[in-house]
Amino acid sequence: MNLQHLRFFTALARERHFAAAAEACGVTQPTLSAGLRALEQELGKRLVERDRRFIGLTEHGQAILPWAQQVLGSLRGLTQAAGALSAPLQGEFRLAAIPAALPLIGPFGAALMAQHPGLTLAVHSATAREIARGLAASAFDAGVTYLDHEPPADVLAVPLHAERHLFVARRGGAFDRHRAATWAEVAAERLCLLHQGMQFRRILDREFAARGLAVSPAAVADSYVSLLALVRTGGFGTVIPDAYADLVAGQDWAVLLPFSAPAPDRRMGLVVVNRDPLGPLARAGLQAAQAAGAGPDSAL
Repeated sequence: MNLQHLRFFTALARERHFAAAAEACGVTQPTLSAGLRALEQELGKRLVERDRRFIGLTEHGQAILPWAQQVLGSLRGLTQAAGALSAPLQGEFRLAAIPAALPLIGPFGAALMAQHPGLTLAVHSATAREIARGLAASAFDAGVTYLDHEPPADVLAVPLHAERHLFVARRGGAFDRHRAATWAEVAAERLCLLHQGMQFRRILDREFAARGLAVSPAAVADSYVSLLALVRTGGFGTVIPDAYADLVAGQDWAVLLPFSAPAPDRRMGLVVVNRDPLGPLARAGLQAAQAAGAGPDSAL
């Protein structure tokens, strides 16, 4: 089986566009299409629904996709392992992080590249569920996600941070003289929050519900930058992870408050697939996370 044809197939499944997949593979679109047809002929199954454009994967295409991803991931690990003993690590370290953890990437990235100057770091923002799927499919070398709430299965983890909630309001309002905010006060505000597909929002809703409260935000978004922009323009409050505190503290427009009865801390950490043997990039990620300021955790 031609591995390049598998690369074409997984790239098309990822990009969902023939021209974009060809560009990602560094080939022309006719070359990619020919490779896909050759793969279909070899397997005796139609893998891609197409009508001058990509429509989707067939049932057979969906079935073989995780296997194709695993084959290519294993090949990448084999290549890395073969060169790891004779030369410094080279290439791209693919890291996925939930939005709540993106501020943690700085210390981790600095540690990783100090230990392995030959690596480049590619950071992707993803949901916790996307990270779990991507790790299983070898699409990512590591992820940064919650370790206690909906954790991915069968991983090795290094804690990086214990998260707390912070309330953000615009200066010039009722919270200017507050030292902390209550859950009831926050629930009564006109809020902008992450949408419910985001794990931080699901955790937040659970904390409100535990106190007999419910929130119905006036605006939702999928990034903290959008939420903070809405607060800054006035009329909104929001809740953010404390990892973003350094990015907000000192802003003349912002009031940043802890909760007077805080929820339990939630651990965030780096996770890699628990494989034996552990690949060189996964091992490098764990070592960098430990150097960034935390000790190793047991497999979840």
